[in-house]
Amino acid sequence: MKLSANLGFLWSELSLPQAIHAAKTAGFDAVECHWPYDTPAETVAQALADTGLKMLGLNTRRGDVAAGENGLSALPGRSADARTAVDEALAYGVAIGARAVHVMAGRASGSAAEEAYIDTLRYAAEQAAGLGMVILIEPLNRHDAPGYFLRTTDQAVAIMDAVGSPALRLMFDCYHVGRTEGDVIHRLRTLLPRIGHVQIASVPDRGAPDHGELNYLAICSELSGMGYAAPIGAEYKPLGPTEATLGWVTSLREL
Repeated sequence: MKLSANLGFLWSELSLPQAIHAAKTAGFDAVECHWPYDTPAETVAQALADTGLKMLGLNTRRGDVAAGENGLSALPGRSADARTAVDEALAYGVAIGARAVHVMAGRASGSAAEEAYIDTLRYAAEQAAGLGMVILIEPLNRHDAPGYFLRTTDQAVAIMDAVGSPALRLMFDCYHVGRTEGDVIHRLRTLLPRIGHVQIASVPDRGAPDHGELNYLAICSELSGMGYAAPIGAEYKPLGPTEATLGWVTSLREL
């Protein structure tokens, strides 16, 4: 099984180019990130070229973080800001050869928020399709992201159906699904045709995927058996130096 290092959490003490090199040294097959915008895209592209790693994806900006914003796309009245964030993320993605952009919904609720979200996602999917990229949406659990608009996989599927674009895919984070919905393997089986990326971390502490409520040997074995061949994203919060938390890698890679 191929593995991707999420550099939003792993080697977060390093610059993004340094973290890319660290992931290569640790044996990861790919990398992904959260918000790389403070680092020039050409610098990231060079690190990727030097290591031979692919950057799988990045997030749109959250907005005014100090004011509590955690995405813009589902905020009524913020369509222009949301589209600007999409354009920025897609342009950065093109510059570094990324495949996907996660469009963050933000803290909102109600029908107006849903309409705003669908409108932004239609725009994003149209732009991404023209670039040969995909748009991802990710349900976030209420413990880590209270008030976030997109909360469950059922809600995500309904949104995807409303948008109606093959360029819109589900980011299935086993950690978030495990905390909110449970029954992770069944949901993976059901949703596999909709999934654009899978991420892992332990439940409930979001540590390395080698303990907790979810058995990732079983989950990843199931994914492999279903023919899922894309890199699985390790998006967990290491307790201590990242290198000291990678004991799980060998067992999953052998699947």
